[in-house]
Amino acid sequence: MWHDPEVTSTPAEAQHLRDLARLRRVRDRIDREYAQPLDVEALARGAHMSAGHLSREFRQAYGESPYSYLMTRRIERAMALLRRGDLTVTEVCFAVGCSSLGTFSTRFRELVGIPPSAFRDQALLGTAGMPACVAKQVTRPIRNQEAPVRTTQLA
Repeated sequence: MWHDPEVTSTPAEAQHLRDLARLRRVRDRIDREYAQPLDVEALARGAHMSAGHLSREFRQAYGESPYSYLMTRRIERAMALLRRGDLTVTEVCFAVGCSSLGTFSTRFRELVGIPPSAFRDQALLGTAGMPACVAKQVTRPIRNQEAPVRTTQLA
C-alpha cells in the first residue's frame, strides 16, 4: 500500500517520518565528515535529538550504532589509503579522523580480519595491476565484527 509522505494517518507516523529524515541527514553527515572529530553527542545535537534517542533510532533504522557506522566509514577510507601504499599506518589513522592508533588498529582488525600493516602489505601485492574500483570492492570491510576467522591448516 502506497502512502503519500505528506499525508499521514497519525501524528506518530508523521513523527516517525521526520525522525527517519533526520537519521538520513546524520548518516549523510557521517559519510561527508568522517575525518572530522565527530561523536554521538555532536551528531545528536545537530539532529535535535538526545544522544540516547539518536543511538537507538539509528540502530533500529540502519542495524548498527552511529559510532559503528562512523568507524566503518573511516576504515573503508583507511583501506583505500593503505592500498595506495604511500602513507604509514599512523598517517592513515590520523587522516581518516581517528585520534588513537590503538583504537584504529583494533577496529580495523575487527572489520577486516587483519591488522592495518598486514593489509597494506597484502594490498600492495594482491591488488597490483587491478583497477582501483575493483580493488575497493574485493577488499571492502565487513561490518559488525563479521570478519572471517583465519585458521591455519596443517598438512
